[in-house]
Amino acid sequence: MSDADVAVIGAGVAGLASAYTLAKAGKSVVVVEKDDVVGGLSKTVVHNGFRFDLGGHRFFTKNEEIEELVRGLLKDELAPTPRSSKIFMRGKYFDYPLRPMNALFGLGVGESAKIILDYLKQKVTPQREIVSLEDWVVANFGRELFKIFFKEYSEKVWGIPCNEVSAEWVAQRIRGLSLSVALRDALVKLNHKEPPTLIKRFLYPKKGIGRLSERFVEEIQPNPVHLGWRVHRVEHGDGRVRRLVAERDGKEMVIEADNFISSAPLPLLVKMLSPEAPEEVIRAADSLEFRATVIVAVMVNRPRVTNLSWIYIPEKKIPFGRIHEPNNWSPEMSPPGKSSLVVEYFCFEGEKYWNMEDAELAQVTAQYLEELGFIRQDEVIDHCVVRVARAYPLLRIGYREHYNKIIEYLKGFENLQVVGRTGMFRYHNIDHAIETGVKAAKNLLGEKHDVFAVNVASKYLEEKN
Repeated sequence: MSDADVAVIGAGVAGLASAYTLAKAGKSVVVVEKDDVVGGLSKTVVHNGFRFDLGGHRFFTKNEEIEELVRGLLKDELAPTPRSSKIFMRGKYFDYPLRPMNALFGLGVGESAKIILDYLKQKVTPQREIVSLEDWVVANFGRELFKIFFKEYSEKVWGIPCNEVSAEWVAQRIRGLSLSVALRDALVKLNHKEPPTLIKRFLYPKKGIGRLSERFVEEIQPNPVHLGWRVHRVEHGDGRVRRLVAERDGKEMVIEADNFISSAPLPLLVKMLSPEAPEEVIRAADSLEFRATVIVAVMVNRPRVTNLSWIYIPEKKIPFGRIHEPNNWSPEMSPPGKSSLVVEYFCFEGEKYWNMEDAELAQVTAQYLEELGFIRQDEVIDHCVVRVARAYPLLRIGYREHYNKIIEYLKGFENLQVVGRTGMFRYHNIDHAIETGVKAAKNLLGEKHDVFAVNVASKYLEEKN
């Protein structure tokens, strides 16, 4: 007798979307999560009256079913929020995502002319095969614009040269944008026609994105969500997963089910399998890499610091890469009269900022924020540091061979599906992660969906007509 119809590894939005969909269809579900709170990468941290997300997670989707699901869960907790993101570089603000016309005007006549001439030269030069992030950006924006706006920030985020990052990442994140498109759209506007634009508003829960996961949990009750339990063994036989074995404080919990859905990081899932996966699959799992992030929230005695959603800091002389101010997402994210800046350091586990003591890291962060002109250090009243080991799948050139080997092996288990960003090793936004969870659940309800077809559209993710 099984403990549930379906066991789900991970209580992030993907795993919980699966559990929710199945529970609503009358299936029994059990969820196991190693963290003490739900939400995974999309959780909201609560600290001394302040609330902040792990980098800020807005909700925007072109999928009407997913939007309806989220609106139905959060109802009046959702608020439309202005989207205002900027690149802060050379003491100036530039639009983000990069609008080449804005960039050209901001850089001045001489440098702009150099960029346009370089781009035109690039267009008449025989194109090389697009393999890397660098290849794609140079082909679409020219090498000069690549060096100014893309190179430093991309290498800060990924920790490797741009010519080693797969162009697949670009296809998932910034497709559809180019200097020629920007020039075309500018001419269209001069002719009084409206070109496609980037979204200017998004939906956001008033108390943080973590409320979405909390609502999922409320709706799937009385189905259990076991927090603080780390799955360390996935037992299988005859092409089927049989049970999960989880551990907490030296105790073990065994969960049997008819079907299994995993949002655990893909390489970790491979390592959990018992009997062990073939040696070549384990080697493939060892070859997949993640980029970590250290989140430093600096609380200040001021009602507001900026009016922006995100601020991107590309220059390498500043060690962190992105800032967001939760108050600009919702006034309920801070106590009255206070605000916070949430700063992201991109790194690998074990590097300098990963290992730095919390108090020192907060002090260093405040010093840089003062140098950049955002705050004074005497305004800082508190801080909170959160380390996220597997925040971003690193799509290094050549990763696909290892990835495909793992996926083909896992497809041999007839009752196992993988979902979510880390679970699928795909650069999914929240709406994509939810969609994979919903579709995996529907597969168990008799429908047929390819979860790997999610987030492969050809148009830019944030563009609307």
